[in-house]
Amino acid sequence: MKTTNQSDNNAVPTINNDSKQLLLELLPEECWWGGRAADGRSMPYHLEEFSADLDQNHKSNQACPLLLSNKGRYIWSEEPFHFEFSQGKLSVQGVGQLFLGEGHETLKGAFQHAAHRFFPPAPDIPEPLLFTAPQYNLWIELLYEPTQAKVLQYAKSVLEHGMPPGVIMIDDNWHEPYGTWKFHSGRFPDPKQMVNELHEMGFKVMLWVCPFITADSLTFRELEPTGILLKDRSGNTAIRKWWNGYSAVLDCTNPAAVEWIQAQLDKLQREYGIDGFKLDAGDVDFYECDDLSYVPTSRSGHCEAWAKVGLKYSLNEYRACWKLAGQPIAQRLKDKAHEWEGNGLDALIPDGLAQGLLGYAYICPDMIGGGEYGSFTTAKFDAELFVRSAQCSALFPMMQFSAAPWRLLDETNLQYCIEAAKLHAAFGEEILQLAMHASRSGEPIVRHMAYEFAEAGMEHVKDQFMLGDSLLVAPVIVKGMRERNVVFPAGTWIGDDGSVVVGPTTKQIEVPLSRLPYFRKSE
Repeated sequence: MKTTNQSDNNAVPTINNDSKQLLLELLPEECWWGGRAADGRSMPYHLEEFSADLDQNHKSNQACPLLLSNKGRYIWSEEPFHFEFSQGKLSVQGVGQLFLGEGHETLKGAFQHAAHRFFPPAPDIPEPLLFTAPQYNLWIELLYEPTQAKVLQYAKSVLEHGMPPGVIMIDDNWHEPYGTWKFHSGRFPDPKQMVNELHEMGFKVMLWVCPFITADSLTFRELEPTGILLKDRSGNTAIRKWWNGYSAVLDCTNPAAVEWIQAQLDKLQREYGIDGFKLDAGDVDFYECDDLSYVPTSRSGHCEAWAKVGLKYSLNEYRACWKLAGQPIAQRLKDKAHEWEGNGLDALIPDGLAQGLLGYAYICPDMIGGGEYGSFTTAKFDAELFVRSAQCSALFPMMQFSAAPWRLLDETNLQYCIEAAKLHAAFGEEILQLAMHASRSGEPIVRHMAYEFAEAGMEHVKDQFMLGDSLLVAPVIVKGMRERNVVFPAGTWIGDDGSVVVGPTTKQIEVPLSRLPYFRKSE
């Protein structure tokens, strides 16, 4: 076991890699980030008790075998590990070798060294339109009943209300049984014509897919003898419960399974002009540690294998992902509830910051207002929450509408959402340049204040963020708030309202419902 109590942050950077266990004493004021994106609100890990098992549970979102410290330390493994913060110590137990990096001085230093060594960025980025315009996912509006007519009407409504065209995503149930990736002939009588119309309106088109195969289908009967479906420990085809019932699962550790699913997707592109795919599911929950796969792997390894399927397509989206930091994959936060606190608006910024520190630069907050459709059917709709959600998303790398603001909002609140969409488009070229920078450097696009300003003591600030290294964004995430405090690092900051703030300071600003505050650092 490698044990350290290093207090000299100016030491020569080292990597210790001879152990599957580590026990570290926390340094004075040491804070840590990493593990799972959905734990963002619990970060930084400091003196509070916290533990997580990265093989058993990813909390339905991205995870990565990486921990980072503001004192320039990091831990990496190629395999899942369990970690625990307790009584001023961090203990880590891995399945594979653990790598401890030390002496990198800051959070940024630790991240950059780990990224360079273990997950260097690919030189590509996802489809540029994901960054330069809002996205429109049809889930909340259409649920399991999408039709050609409804898709076209949604797109027309976007344009009629003065919102920029972007990527439009046709979600679950556009198809025949799961795994039979053909347009349902009753709901989509002429899909090629639909796609052509959407293209003419300025949209690119994504389709939802998953790794599941409906057992009672012709596709299942054709695939089962080929050996590309996952087998359980007894050697039988695994049938797994997921949110839409019980299905077989593609074994994506098998190259033949990858070839098969990509052939289905390629055909959709070739025959109908589909531009890309939302590759859903792949969560570790749907696999068992003793499954018999083509390449023996962990639950997390199956999640990673499904994520690799989408690397072929520049227009992609994932919600569940393991490793693959630095790769050109659009990573959406998991479905949030239509609520202010809990798994709602309060989670967007801290979870987004966690995504970036896990190496996932190309991030998207959840659907504006929340993607948990049950929230819209059981909870009272909150127009203020919807507006603040749109504003919070506007200066993320991506923003995604689903519930139609023109259906839900009065004219005043609708205009606030349209302004947020237009603001994102206005910043599109800058965001795209940051994405290209990430493809060269691996750096997050949305950055923690402590990442950019190591000496400012901002480790626990998680209701504001940096877009790149010069734009401070301070959305409102509390109901009824019309004033908020913004923490400014050293420098001169020019506000969206023309105000000038000289830091370091904490300043109370006015935040009417019409305002998303942001500040540009002056050269």
